Amino acid sequence: MRVLMIGAGGVGDAAAKIAVDRDYFERWVVADYSLERAEATVAAASGRREGESRLVAAQVDASDPGAVAALAREHGATHVFNAVDPRFVMPIFTGALAAGADYLDMAMSLSRPHPERPYEEVGVKLGDEQLAQAGEWESAGRLALVGMGVEPGLSDVFARYAADELFSSIDELGTRDGANLVVRDAEGREVFAPGFSMWTIIEECLNPPVVWERERAQAAGGDVEAGFFTLPPFAEPEVFDFPEGIGPVECVHVEHEEVLLMPRWVDAQRVTFKYGLGAEMIAMLRQLHALGLDSTQPVDVGGVQVSPRDVVAAVLPDPASIGPRMEGKTCAGLSVTGTGTDGQPRAVYLYHVVDNADSMRDFDAQCVVWQTAINPVVALELLATGEWSGTGVLGPEAFPARPFLDLLAAPAPAGYGSAWGMEER
Repeated sequence: MRVLMIGAGGVGDAAAKIAVDRDYFERWVVADYSLERAEATVAAASGRREGESRLVAAQVDASDPGAVAALAREHGATHVFNAVDPRFVMPIFTGALAAGADYLDMAMSLSRPHPERPYEEVGVKLGDEQLAQAGEWESAGRLALVGMGVEPGLSDVFARYAADELFSSIDELGTRDGANLVVRDAEGREVFAPGFSMWTIIEECLNPPVVWERERAQAAGGDVEAGFFTLPPFAEPEVFDFPEGIGPVECVHVEHEEVLLMPRWVDAQRVTFKYGLGAEMIAMLRQLHALGLDSTQPVDVGGVQVSPRDVVAAVLPDPASIGPRMEGKTCAGLSVTGTGTDGQPRAVYLYHVVDNADSMRDFDAQCVVWQTAINPVVALELLATGEWSGTGVLGPEAFPARPFLDLLAAPAPAGYGSAWGMEER
């Protein structure tokens, strides 16, 4: 396997450090718009293993599918791993197919608002542009594994596991994400610093969240697409009790890929995603929207065209840099309710918790980006060994869950030594 990873930000940097301990690839190209940043990632990752020479750095413009395809061909890439933010999904996705390579990402093509009701309804859903090209990928004999981070990604693997091994029928697949993370300044005061891209947080949280219900799909003759509908941003708050000392966190509906993926491969009556944003973040997002600072449309500032959202993201700390000042744990997981294999009602929470102290100690990566990064590295190994295979545009639910969960949790050197858990609720 020869991997072209595009993006040397927090997640890409962590992914390279995780991957370098594994033997399943012969070349791992770290490409970024900033060659200096790509070189820094290569140096940091290669330094973890004596004599390591498989990682190389390259420069690329991720917005140019031709440049992506040319770089993939230059290095004979068998797989293009998209580790940049969702704005660049489609050019990288397109470039990978043009180069004859397989593709993997952690976030899908962006949704677009309804032209007449932008904050009430989605016009183009998350992933629609990618899923529409499934036939082209299948005809080419190539695989695009989409949404293979932690959420989406590991949560989708949990959905397949629950359907295959824990439940005879599922009422709700409810992704629930929460944390007790804090970031402090040099004087020890708590400060506002999101654990991942503020640009993406604004995109996800201010778009109308999508929910899926089987009843709506059945009313339309079984059409999966008819089961999707939207709610207002931050709808239906609930307090969810997260494991391993995190405790109760208020969660609200957020637009996310799991809802768009799970119903296509896993039978359930309802699919939802809720995120523990917290009152401070919700208030800030509402204010950004009220001021128009969530907009991506450039405005003239002293003769310079700038996007308000880009400015907001630029003034906040880089998520990759806040690890040393961060404390606490992050939890990604899936709440599943329905009927167990014994015919009795059952409710479980399948989850993965990462302590920032652990990820910083072992990988010099803050926990949110590290938790996202480990899952595509595991998936690439399963593709390399042939335990996962397929063609077309597929979500993680399309593959057997057990090989992934076993490899993730198995102690090194056989596996990745990152345990996941399950609680009966």
